[in-house]
Amino acid sequence: MAGFGKSVLTAEAVRDEQLIKACFPGGVHWLSVGQLDKAGLLVKMQSLCYRLDQDSQSGQRSPVTIEEARDRLRFLMVRKYPRSLLILDDIWDSGVLKAFDIQCRVLFSTRDRGVTDSVSGKKYEVSVDHGLEDDKALEVLALFVNKKVSALPVQARSIVQECKGSPLVVSLIGALLREFPDRWQYYLKQLQNKQFKRIRKSSSYDYDALDQAMSVSIDVLHEDRKEYYKDLSVLEKDVKVPAKVLSILWDLEPEEAEDILQEFVNKSLLFRDCNKRPYQYYLHDLQLDFLTEQNRYRLKDLHSKMVRLYQNHYKKGHPTVADEECMYWFRYLAYHMAHGNLREELYSLMFSLDWVKAKAQMMGPASLINDYVVYKDILDEENSTVRDNFQEFLSLNGHHLSQKPFPDVVQMGLCQPDSSEVYRQARLKAEQETKKGAFYLEWINKSSLESLSRLIVRPHKGAVYYACFSHNWQQIASCGSDKTLQVFKSQTGEKLLEVQAHDDDVLCCAFSPDDKLIATCSADKKIKVWNSQNGNLLRTYDEHSEQVNHCQFTNTSRKILLATCSNDNFIKLWNTNRPGSQNTMFGHSGPVNHCCFSPDDQYLASCSSDGTLKLWEVHTANEWKSIDILDFFPSLTDEPKELEEVVRCSAWSSDGTRIMAAAKNMVFVFDIESATLLSEIKTGRHSTIQSCDFCPSSQLVAIALSHYTVELWDLESNKKVADCSGHLSWVHCVRFSPDGSVLLSSSDDQTVRLWETKKVHPSSAVSLKRDSDVLFHHNEISVVAPDNRKRLQLRNGKTGEVIYQSEEQESRIRCCCLSKDPQAAVLAREDGTVKVLEMPSGNALCTLTGHTKTVLHCQFTPDGQTLITCSEDTTVRVWDWKSLECKVLKGHSERVKRFRLLDSSRLLSWSFDGTVKVWDIVTGEMIQDYSCHQGAVLSCDVSPNGNTFSSVSADKSAKIWSFDSTSALHILNGHKDCVRSCRFSWDNQCLATGDDNGEIRIWCVLNGSLLHICARENKDSMESLHGGWVTDLHFSPDSKMLVSTGGYIKWWDVEKGESLQTFYTTGTNLKGIHVSPDFKTFVTIDNIGVLYILRKVG
Repeated sequence: MAGFGKSVLTAEAVRDEQLIKACFPGGVHWLSVGQLDKAGLLVKMQSLCYRLDQDSQSGQRSPVTIEEARDRLRFLMVRKYPRSLLILDDIWDSGVLKAFDIQCRVLFSTRDRGVTDSVSGKKYEVSVDHGLEDDKALEVLALFVNKKVSALPVQARSIVQECKGSPLVVSLIGALLREFPDRWQYYLKQLQNKQFKRIRKSSSYDYDALDQAMSVSIDVLHEDRKEYYKDLSVLEKDVKVPAKVLSILWDLEPEEAEDILQEFVNKSLLFRDCNKRPYQYYLHDLQLDFLTEQNRYRLKDLHSKMVRLYQNHYKKGHPTVADEECMYWFRYLAYHMAHGNLREELYSLMFSLDWVKAKAQMMGPASLINDYVVYKDILDEENSTVRDNFQEFLSLNGHHLSQKPFPDVVQMGLCQPDSSEVYRQARLKAEQETKKGAFYLEWINKSSLESLSRLIVRPHKGAVYYACFSHNWQQIASCGSDKTLQVFKSQTGEKLLEVQAHDDDVLCCAFSPDDKLIATCSADKKIKVWNSQNGNLLRTYDEHSEQVNHCQFTNTSRKILLATCSNDNFIKLWNTNRPGSQNTMFGHSGPVNHCCFSPDDQYLASCSSDGTLKLWEVHTANEWKSIDILDFFPSLTDEPKELEEVVRCSAWSSDGTRIMAAAKNMVFVFDIESATLLSEIKTGRHSTIQSCDFCPSSQLVAIALSHYTVELWDLESNKKVADCSGHLSWVHCVRFSPDGSVLLSSSDDQTVRLWETKKVHPSSAVSLKRDSDVLFHHNEISVVAPDNRKRLQLRNGKTGEVIYQSEEQESRIRCCCLSKDPQAAVLAREDGTVKVLEMPSGNALCTLTGHTKTVLHCQFTPDGQTLITCSEDTTVRVWDWKSLECKVLKGHSERVKRFRLLDSSRLLSWSFDGTVKVWDIVTGEMIQDYSCHQGAVLSCDVSPNGNTFSSVSADKSAKIWSFDSTSALHILNGHKDCVRSCRFSWDNQCLATGDDNGEIRIWCVLNGSLLHICARENKDSMESLHGGWVTDLHFSPDSKMLVSTGGYIKWWDVEKGESLQTFYTTGTNLKGIHVSPDFKTFVTIDNIGVLYILRKVG
């Protein structure tokens, strides 16, 4: 390439005088060559002969032919200048090099590798592929204008960036500025506008203007090759392209395209990346700028041509192979359409579920989301609502689209609102595929749901311990157990930077107030500071002696400091311009878990496992105030062993007048000046607060909890206003965006989630519990379930609307059931109380007391006259609920997990004591006692013909029993974890069992042999074959299909043991599923309280 520093590098190679004398005692002879015809070549050779023989007394005439000149030079080199070096600068033609084949060592520079093909001998190549770094280019400019780099005007760095690293352009601009020192802005403008002709010669370079230097390399090409080369102006900057893509553009065979590309590479008109196969080709930015300027009137047509040729090549559909050629089209097809002004084609592409599926499967969702953001203005001209539909679909489902095996996009599209274009296309495809035997489900109550979720990103391969917004909130940085730092766009989730940051878990990361730096701290005891743009490591600090838990920069750029805290009990302040810490703060007697600056940076707050929250003066590093959080936990004073790590985190209000600290399951808000307690928030007793943050624009407070959720509280009312549910594991971090409109959270489930705070509504805080019952009656569906506020809800199974809601109970509701005749519902509580309510009025029909511990299951007999309950108190109770009479079935020694009615008079119960018992519910007598397992019996099922039953256990075994014998008919071994669920097929031929590893096995009932294992090839992101324990199983009436619940819902082909469909719920850990008799309607509730009423399509 022209101006890339070949001549300079050649000169530098012979700069060492001692080396030259030692290696080339005959001397170094330099000849500038350039483009020559035969006459010009002869003149150059004559000139060299004269220089080498000018001290001769022979007075020989000059050679008159090239052959004579070569012989003369060969003679001179051998006789007068043995062991010399001939330097030929800027060789263009192989004939010129052959003419200088004069039996001496030659060092030459060229733009064309092919010139060496005409000569023999050993060849050593030094490629000049890269230009100057920005800092080095600034030094060159400074030398030209005789100034220090720090004294250069603000335009200097922009000029350097526009020079694209080209030594020629930097030198030309430097020489011009030396003559015209006031033209910095002028030359910057010319570079930005690609006005190369105006950058005129001001040096000894051979060409009058930069454009001539660029075009002279192209002029030597054959005419057809020139056109091919100019076509490269259609490419995007910094993009490497495989030959096959260009073969489509040029309508050539791939081999022909490779030959042409190799010619361009040989002439330094193109670069080749040999690190990948197939090879990829790319232009230097300056070459592309030149071509773009030359072809500016043809660019639109070139982009259009690119799209037309793609469409012609892929008539049958989008590429399906993940090779480099296909990846190019997935990345840049929309780019070519937009730049070719092919708007209809762009609409058709971007508003297509087929394209979404194809691109997401090859590249993941982030690149797709970015396309909708980049081309938003164009797409919105057609239909902004449709663009919103697709962007929202990808933003909320992207974490599923990045997993393997790739999910069914049509099924996911069916979960979108009915008004969405994504849903419309998915419904149409589902109807078409259902006719061919496919299985799809409609989520019929989805319109009743509210969601705060905005974007879900999976940036890490392990737990995400921390994430934060940049101050301009365009980017998010995250870190975690995979030891990396990730930076991605906050709008789309598109990755911007990935850094292998530490040797151990990265626990925290933080942007500097100007967003130029990112700090990380780790369990490896180190703190590192990185350039946020390129990921270069700028500083490493290792003064802490234990793991560093948290880091944060000051909030303003007035004086940028970094604070860190560690398990070594110390807090340190760092000036990133210095190699060591500026101050160390002493005072805590235990590990310091968190630190944060006040909004004005005057104070630093720290919280510690010693139970205190401390405030420090930043400028003196002295302790200002200390608040003993343990004083607000009077109930814990007698149990000091529980106080470890009690103060987890803290946060300042936006005005700096309040601070909150989180300890165990409570948040305390204090006045800064007086250190008095203003308010407190108490979350559920079974969870621990991991992180908290103040909203900068409202009275909202966000709290991250160990039980997989984020809670939003209003400080004024001191009430919870929303649950941000969706995480599948511990939530470690919550942070508001600078304007408070968005909240991010990060979790052990490998995701970072963004939530819209403007959607917060009091109903967002209400969710259902999984202990539900469903009544299918003709065309009606009724669902009853408790909610998280200890109330019982009856819902319409078609719409999800609440029909009845009870008063809040004194104790948590653990199970419930429905009766059609009479129309009644039962709620059974943790305290053992059972209530029968008339539906839908909710009038209390009776209250049944007798159980002394939690009631685990309840069920009406078919006639609705008798109610049966079982409990942790080891009993089963049979109630005539109208007369309040009760029979107590005693015999189990541990909690009775559940029971099944065998007929109108017999009942089967199973327990954690390892036994299964058969009872006469009329007399209350035990009929049969089976000692089934060494571990707890977790589930049982009765065959449809009533002859056998199955039992499964924590001892990893399953067994089939006959009611006629107390000995097992078959012992089914093979599961490698607890077997938690079992179900007979309706034809009595098969038994399905599911375990805690997510594996489902199908057995032959007749002989106990294994028929199939239903499992995925690889574990999913939750390290299970089913996203969690297999908790429930149901066969279709024809026994050909099986539905299972775990972390999500799956349908299987029983005969083949293959998956037919997967429905990904928002939450996980499904307890069970209710199936209609026709196997067309399915009802379940996930662990975050979302109700799913699913109906088979078709």
